[in-house]
Amino acid sequence: MLRRDLLKGAGAATAALARPALAQPARVLRFVPQADLTVIDPVVTTAYVTRYHALMVWDQLYGLDGQLRPQPQMVEGHTVEDDGKHWTFRLREGLLFHDGEPVRGRDCVASIRRWAARDGLGQVLMARTAEMAAPDDRTFTIRLQRPFGPMLEALAKIGPPALVVMPERFAATDPAQQIKEVVGSGPFRFVPGERVVGARAVWERNPAYRPRETGEASWAAGPKRVGFDRVEWRIMPDPATAAAALQSGEADWWENPPNDLLPVLRRSRDVRLKRGQLGIFGTGVFNCLHPPFDKPAVRRAVLGAMSQADFMTAVAGAERELWREGIGVFTPGTPLANDAGLDAVTAPRDLERSRRELREAGYNGERVVLLAPSDQSALVALGEVGHDLLRRLGMNVDYRVSDWGTLVQRRASREPVERGGWSMFHTTWNGLDGINPGVMQFLRASGQSAWFGWPDVPRLEELRLSWFDAPDLAAQKRVAMDIQREALEAAPFLPTGQYFSSTAYRRTITEPVSEVMAFWGARPA
Repeated sequence: MLRRDLLKGAGAATAALARPALAQPARVLRFVPQADLTVIDPVVTTAYVTRYHALMVWDQLYGLDGQLRPQPQMVEGHTVEDDGKHWTFRLREGLLFHDGEPVRGRDCVASIRRWAARDGLGQVLMARTAEMAAPDDRTFTIRLQRPFGPMLEALAKIGPPALVVMPERFAATDPAQQIKEVVGSGPFRFVPGERVVGARAVWERNPAYRPRETGEASWAAGPKRVGFDRVEWRIMPDPATAAAALQSGEADWWENPPNDLLPVLRRSRDVRLKRGQLGIFGTGVFNCLHPPFDKPAVRRAVLGAMSQADFMTAVAGAERELWREGIGVFTPGTPLANDAGLDAVTAPRDLERSRRELREAGYNGERVVLLAPSDQSALVALGEVGHDLLRRLGMNVDYRVSDWGTLVQRRASREPVERGGWSMFHTTWNGLDGINPGVMQFLRASGQSAWFGWPDVPRLEELRLSWFDAPDLAAQKRVAMDIQREALEAAPFLPTGQYFSSTAYRRTITEPVSEVMAFWGARPA
């Protein structure tokens, strides 16, 4: 503790000597996120706002670029030996955590272990790992029992939960329990003293951060050069309020304005819009632990009654170029997207038949607790359509609306509904999170170790794991077709369609990297 105090004192004295006589005004980026930051630990939740926060304050071993390729980030380079079974990684020189301590190999090993305990891709990696070690401060090694093809994709994992590196003392904690302090090595530092729940969260530029000296800035890869001294999140659940703030200059960047407000924003000469490349797709998530959705036949009856057009029209509006129906399991336009088993989604709907199938499946009027948020317009729309669908099917629906943070906390409960549990909720995913089985949290079907909903579908899980052994893209595509057939048969979730949204920002800032919400990627125009 004495050494750290001395270091901090020396740093403060140096900063005081270097400070100009007249302080320059801070450059502040004011951002309106989709929801409040209720969870600060990126390992314990898949909420996107937590991922955005995580990429600001922690750094990654590898960063995913705009071509979906992992590039070295904290890592200087790596070597592979023993027919792909022994990997050695060397860290860049001079990496420091926010408390002044150097980033060490053992911090990386502990961080990988903590992340892998909660992540499907990480779990597969650890199942094939014989040993992880840190022979010295700037090196860590992974020795495998058998080759693991997507090694770098795993270390660059950005789809929530993202793999970030934190100090060993935090990474060694229970991955089911949220850490209480944010100490990273990333380009920003979290400012907990300025946090106002439901109103504001603040980050400041990390003056000790060392961007990569080479490479091209692209999505989460390359040099992360910060253009603002502060980033302030302004929490505005009401879209009209957020739109007014952006147009008046009270906000600089709005993450995801609803599509029905885009015409208004287009008319403002001070505002620009940027549409995401991979779109967004929706899922209705069943709780497979408890009645009635513990029965696959009940889930199939709901799937058979669902209309993706109804869900997508509610979210994205009537303009057909803004949404797609007939969507299966994988992100449309990416290599694994296919039409296997799609009759379950595209066949003509017959509500009376679905009601009959529901009764034959054993539904006996059990209460269905449907969770929905009040502060995210897209999820509000999905929740309303889902609520209407279940009611028309004759289900006993208890519709529970709360803020997104409360929903995120409740969905972690595995209790039955009479003890505070839940039956179903709707969520959305960036297209990046549906490109292959390694990054698709909702595709895991391993029961208690699966994502929220905890489906236990052995055949689906067997197929998912077999994808990691596919030797080439052709083999991966064949596995993907089998995965989609099984997923639409077992129906652990509803694929509710794909839509395209835009991010909105003022002309006073440069075009942001919207796919990953890279706050280091924006700067004053």
